[in-house]
Amino acid sequence: MLKGALLSVLVLAVLGTAGAAVYLKTTGLSARAAPGRVEAAVARRARAWAVPSEYRDKANPIAVDADSVQAGMAHYADHCASCHANDGSGNTALGRGLFPPAPDMRGRATQAMSDGELFYVIEHGVRFTGMPAWSTGTAAGEETSWQLVNFVRHLPQLTPQQLEEMAGMNPRPPADVRQEIREEQFLAGDEVTPAAAAAAH
Repeated sequence: MLKGALLSVLVLAVLGTAGAAVYLKTTGLSARAAPGRVEAAVARRARAWAVPSEYRDKANPIAVDADSVQAGMAHYADHCASCHANDGSGNTALGRGLFPPAPDMRGRATQAMSDGELFYVIEHGVRFTGMPAWSTGTAAGEETSWQLVNFVRHLPQLTPQQLEEMAGMNPRPPADVRQEIREEQFLAGDEVTPAAAAAAH
């Protein structure tokens, strides 16, 4: 009996190792290829299974109202849109370059998650993906994450006006900031030194 169990464990270990080796060799662990349907389904199941039940069943303590959606939108535009895009599509250079690519959060896979699952992903991130853990360990940080949950729920109903507003909230590229500083210095009559000009480039 014990011998048969040990043999079964050994066979499973060998098969698992062989499967991992085949996966490594066939994918090259490249982030350029899109995950297959089976891989994506397994990853979603694993993530859902990994979320502790005390989080999965948590109710959002922040009411879904205009203020909480606006607060979540402002934080999202500043912290999340570079990967997830203002509209939640994930269609950005960073989002497309991740493995797996940033999901379209307007779609069923994200919208079917419970509020507690979304909160957990925001706070704790997702290992082996580009999703970082945003938890600050503070009550204020948790409130921000719950506001983000409310905004994620709102993504399918975003208006053109909100998208335009978010564009003004997105972080500006450093080159744009440097150019603006140079223009302000020029207009103020300040002399831009060669060292400053070189640093700006």
